[in-house]
Amino acid sequence: MCDRDQAIIRAIKDGQVDRFADLIECYEPRLRQFIRQYLTAYRLDDLVDDMVQETFLKAFNHLHNFRDDEAAFSTWLYTIARNTVLSELRRSRNYDVQLDDHLTERLRSQIRTPEQTVLIGETTAVVRQAIMSLPARQRRALVLREYEELEYKDIADRLGLTVSSVKSLLFRARSALKAKLEPYITDGAMEGNER
Repeated sequence: MCDRDQAIIRAIKDGQVDRFADLIECYEPRLRQFIRQYLTAYRLDDLVDDMVQETFLKAFNHLHNFRDDEAAFSTWLYTIARNTVLSELRRSRNYDVQLDDHLTERLRSQIRTPEQTVLIGETTAVVRQAIMSLPARQRRALVLREYEELEYKDIADRLGLTVSSVKSLLFRARSALKAKLEPYITDGAMEGNER
């Protein structure tokens, strides 16, 4: 979260469009990481730059619709990023999509054995399902900490909580995940994927 989001957004809405560069400078590193995590799972890392640019372009084009009294700019931006990436993933899974030669070659070079592919797919699905089954606040706190790698203070600001509340949420979320995933770890189904 940038310290001056509201002031920058007001300035942009008042016609100082060059101030959007300040938002890009602040949010690009974390946004890039957020998008990469989605695309890496589908071996589409080459699309990260495009998705980052498209997200910022959409944000710029629709900034007049953003209401800072209803949501933080970061939350709004990550929602745009998520929707942009999911749309791209839906398109990319369509057989009519033509991948450029570089991306096609890269995908070929990363081919795994059928057993590895099945194991990774099953593990990802189990972990995703376990995370999605958490209560909403625990899930949000966990995603912000583990996937967006935010500091406790930033998570507290984003969720409107105290740092101690965030730590408590994370403790409960991790305990619940451990309980849900322990049978898979014990069975060796997730071997090599433990943190």
